[in-house]
Amino acid sequence: MARGKIQIKRIENQTNRQVTYSKRRNGLFKKAHELTVLCDARVSIIMFSSSNKLHEFISPNTTTKEIIDLYQTVSDVDVWSAHYERMQETKRKLLETNRKLRTQIKQRLGECLDELDIQELRSLDEEMENTFKLVRERKFKSLGNQIETTKKKNKSQQDIQKNLIHELELRAEDPHYGLVDNGGDYDSVLGYQIEGSRAYALRYHQNHHHHYPNHALHAPSASDIITFHLLE
Repeated sequence: MARGKIQIKRIENQTNRQVTYSKRRNGLFKKAHELTVLCDARVSIIMFSSSNKLHEFISPNTTTKEIIDLYQTVSDVDVWSAHYERMQETKRKLLETNRKLRTQIKQRLGECLDELDIQELRSLDEEMENTFKLVRERKFKSLGNQIETTKKKNKSQQDIQKNLIHELELRAEDPHYGLVDNGGDYDSVLGYQIEGSRAYALRYHQNHHHHYPNHALHAPSASDIITFHLLE
């Protein structure tokens, strides 16, 4: 039974189109391989699917570049010249841009000024002045931020100090936390806090003997500092 003739036109169904592409691609690569083996031919096939996926076949012991170079030699067509010219043009533009930037940097350092006329010098002076103005503004803004941060830290420390002083004043007014005056034999009094426990350190005359409540006094040592822990 003879096969029906297939009409050659675009397959609308995407799945069928992909299946047909895969089958015919494999068939084409098989034929290319047969040509390579049977006829000692050098074959290169480059294919892109509708989704721009690359598929290629190249005969063993050769490369795609060798095939293209051979094509240029035989057909007298330079495939790479246009691309090479574009690369050279891009390189030239980049070198020119680099040269101008280097010159501008030198001019801002006070070099290569002889090449400028009076108008260019005025423009350079104005540009430098604007740059200095921008740098000064950023510097003053940064300093202002640092000053504000320092002020906030100082205010926080002052608030902590005021609260501590206020708390000490309240405790001084409470008889439960008061100290007994035994005649003014103390040279100095120092209030401090250690790990949440408040205490007073008293410096007294070594030639004077005092009597302190047993529940509030640490036994005196060789030092002339006596510490009273305040009862909570």
